[in-house]
Amino acid sequence: MDSLTQSLQKLMPQLTTWRRDFHQYAESGWVEFRTAAKVAEILDNLGYALAMGRDVVDADSRMGLPDADTLAAEFARARQQGAPEKWLSAFEGGFTGLVATLNTGRPGPTLAFRVDMDALDLSEALDDSHRPFRDGFASCNPGMMHACGHDGHTTIGLGLAHLLKQNESRLNGTLKLIFQPAEEGTRGARAMVAAGALDGVDYFTAIHIGTGVPTGTVICGSDNFMATTKFDVRFTGVAAHAGGKPEDGRNALLAAAQAALALHSIAPHSEGASRVNVGVMQAGSGRNVVPASALLKVETRGESEAINQYVFERAQAVIDGAAALYGVKAEMRLMGAATSSAPSPAWVDYLREQASQVPGVRQAIDKVKAPAGSEDATLMMARVQQNGGMASYMVFGTDLSAGHHNEKFDFDEQVMAVAIETLARTALNFPWTRGV
Repeated sequence: MDSLTQSLQKLMPQLTTWRRDFHQYAESGWVEFRTAAKVAEILDNLGYALAMGRDVVDADSRMGLPDADTLAAEFARARQQGAPEKWLSAFEGGFTGLVATLNTGRPGPTLAFRVDMDALDLSEALDDSHRPFRDGFASCNPGMMHACGHDGHTTIGLGLAHLLKQNESRLNGTLKLIFQPAEEGTRGARAMVAAGALDGVDYFTAIHIGTGVPTGTVICGSDNFMATTKFDVRFTGVAAHAGGKPEDGRNALLAAAQAALALHSIAPHSEGASRVNVGVMQAGSGRNVVPASALLKVETRGESEAINQYVFERAQAVIDGAAALYGVKAEMRLMGAATSSAPSPAWVDYLREQASQVPGVRQAIDKVKAPAGSEDATLMMARVQQNGGMASYMVFGTDLSAGHHNEKFDFDEQVMAVAIETLARTALNFPWTRGV
């Protein structure tokens, strides 16, 4: 057993404690105040230089931000739930990202690793068949649950920080650990990219656990994420008496319904897979009132950025046409975005070499053919690659108690050690003098 594996065995009780704490105090996108403050405190104690809040999150590039009252209420709750006061203020207002930097003082490139911190807007199962409830660490925040493994991702980032600092004398160049808010809904990465958090990064790796990949398998270059655009549409018409003066009304509900049906009729693209989905429609105020308002929550996806853009542009035309047909106004608000993934082949090869050395890894492969959703770390990958660097996305397989985004989701915590050791080897075995 080598020193990394031994170090991880000693660290495992702490990793479990961190993961279960984050799980119990789940916080959804842009309100990860307690989580971010706890992470900052741990990283500071390890000796990392921290950039936080507005320094790494661009205000105007945030998408799907809760309203001011919600942000204030969640900030107050984080304080009540023990968020370290020294660090809490940096994240106020929904600026819940941070970047930890370890500069070795020796020449070399910059390696960056990204993990996400947010929970889902989901109520956790509270019965004895669900381990987090049975063992006393189910979410105490109603309507918020770590049902996708981001509590594990955050813990992996902290465990990696621990091992890198412990082995700092073996490193060169600069190491960056990026803790991203609001991945769910693909809302957070764009703001960190816009703030320059990825500038200067030469080698970038983002990670996920689970996603249907079996225990012992590591995907080193996941390339099946779809580009996506997520948006809300607010239709505004004119209310009127449905029996007495219907001709005076402008029916927002019918405009939304017309748009919903037409959106699902957008022609597919010959060059690859495309998707469109109307997930929510809310409209009307009363049985005898011509509806004056309606809301659609919509997403488009494409196998490539170009295909997604095609679907999105057609969707805009459909919405404008439906609004014109019923004489109402349509206002669109962007809520999330991601691009497709194109891992750098040489970096994927290197990651596979490192993963293959880790105890518990039975196979390390480039990719799988199974379809995937979307992931906004792709925007970070694209920025690094645009600047001449290399990037990839890794998935660490693990047994799950239920599927992702399910109220009984849980995972085998041993996967955290596998991921941490793989990423630590990626940095410690890096050929600093010549690159990959």
